Amino acid sequence: MTMHLIKLCVGADSIEDLENYRTRVKAAAKARGETWQSTHVTRMFPKQATKILEGGSLYWVIKRVIQVRQRIIDLQEVIGDDGIKRCAIIMDNELIRTAPAVRRPFQGWRYLKPDDAPMDLSDPAAGGAELPADLRRKLIEIGAW
Repeated sequence: MTMHLIKLCVGADSIEDLENYRTRVKAAAKARGETWQSTHVTRMFPKQATKILEGGSLYWVIKRVIQVRQRIIDLQEVIGDDGIKRCAIIMDNELIRTAPAVRRPFQGWRYLKPDDAPMDLSDPAAGGAELPADLRRKLIEIGAW
């Protein structure tokens, strides 16, 4: 069974903020002559790595709402400058918008079962794919979606 991860997207107020951050990081990597790959480094390595690598995604919580996900390509052990082992979550560069799902704040990442994961907005059953970003954000903020 596939397993997903869920993580707070700290510092982003919207999907557009996340996209702008990624654009800046990508441009900086290009300026250094490096190839950019969407990666997030976290302290803990998932014990269910095999299940995550069977098609799992990282679901980003922005302003207490799951709004977007990225497919996980690989999980790699890395050593930080402080000598501590960490996990690099290597993701597909595509951001896939999801139906909004409210979540309470938490630290680190958590497992997310496929049955608990929100639908992609590209799924006709999810609705809202055609809404302008600012209207979608307002509907989420007032709890109407």
